[in-house]
Amino acid sequence: MPHFFTSFKITGLAMAQIFILGAIGYFLVKRKILAEEGLAALSRLVVEIIFPVLIFSRLVSGFNFQLYADWWIFPLISLAITVVAMAIGFLLMRFMRGDKHKIQLLSLVGFQNSGYLPLAMVAALLPVAEASTVFIYIFLFLLGFDLLMWSAGVFMLTSEMAKKFELGSLFSPPVIANLISLVLISLGIAKFIPDWVMKPASMIGNCTLPLAMFVVGGNIACMHFVKVDKKAVFLMSLGKLIILPALGLWLILNLNLPKLIGLLIMIQLAMPPATSLSVIIRHYKREDLLISQGVFFGHLFSLLTIPLFLSLYFALVMVK
Repeated sequence: MPHFFTSFKITGLAMAQIFILGAIGYFLVKRKILAEEGLAALSRLVVEIIFPVLIFSRLVSGFNFQLYADWWIFPLISLAITVVAMAIGFLLMRFMRGDKHKIQLLSLVGFQNSGYLPLAMVAALLPVAEASTVFIYIFLFLLGFDLLMWSAGVFMLTSEMAKKFELGSLFSPPVIANLISLVLISLGIAKFIPDWVMKPASMIGNCTLPLAMFVVGGNIACMHFVKVDKKAVFLMSLGKLIILPALGLWLILNLNLPKLIGLLIMIQLAMPPATSLSVIIRHYKREDLLISQGVFFGHLFSLLTIPLFLSLYFALVMVK
C-alpha cells in the first residue's frame, strides 16, 4: 500500500499540472480572451504544424529500425485497443434507446484522447530518457489510431459516409509526419539532416504539449449541452474510465509485458473520450446528442480515475 499512495501522489501531481494547462485554455475561451475563431486557428497550428514537427524531430533523432525492431506492433496495439473498447461499448449500448444515442455512446467508449493527454502524462511522470522512448511508442501508436479515428470514427458518426467522407482526412499531418520520418530513416537520409534544421524543429516541437492542452481545454469550453443524459454519462464513464483500464491492468499483469509497453497500453486505456469526436460532429453537421457531454464529463471524471489506475500500475509493475 505505501507504493500505491506514493504512486498516487506522483500521478495526482502530474494530472494537476496537466489540469492547470487545460484550465488556462478553458478560461481563456470562457472569458472570451481567446475567441472561438482564435481557438480554431490555434488548433490548426498545433495539428498541422507544431505536433507534426514534434513527431518528425523526435523520430528522426531518436528512432531507428534496429533499436525498435518491433515498431510495427504499436499500430496493431492501437487496433487491438480500439476493438476491445468497441466490444465494451457494444455491450453497454444495449442499455440505451435510440440508434443515434447508441452510436454516439459507442464512439465515446471506442475512441480515446490518444495523443496530447498521453504525451503530457508521460512527460510529467517519467525521466527524460524513458519519456523519449514512450513518446516514440505513442507516435507509432497514433499511426494506426488516427487512421481508425478518421475512417471508422467518421463512418460511425455520419449517416452519409459515401457522399461526404474525405479520403484526405486519413492522411492527417501527424500521420504524414510519421510516414515521412519513417521513410527518411529507412532510406538512411535522416542522419544527413543538418543541426540547423533539427534544432529549430526541436524548439517548435517542444511547444506542443502546453499549446495542445490549451486547445483541449478551450475545446471543452466550447461544448454546449442543455440537459445531461445521466444514464449515458454513467455508462460511458463505467465503460471508458473503469472497465477498460481495469481489464487492461489485469491483462498486463498476466501477460508480463515490458514495463514501458505496458505503461503505454495502461495510459491509452485510462484516457477519457477523444475531443476529436466533437470535431467530427461539428464538421459533418451532425446532431450532438451525447458527444459534448461525454467528452466533458469524461475529462472531468478522469482527473480521479487516471491517477487511480496509473498508481495501481506503478505500484504493481513499475516498482518491481
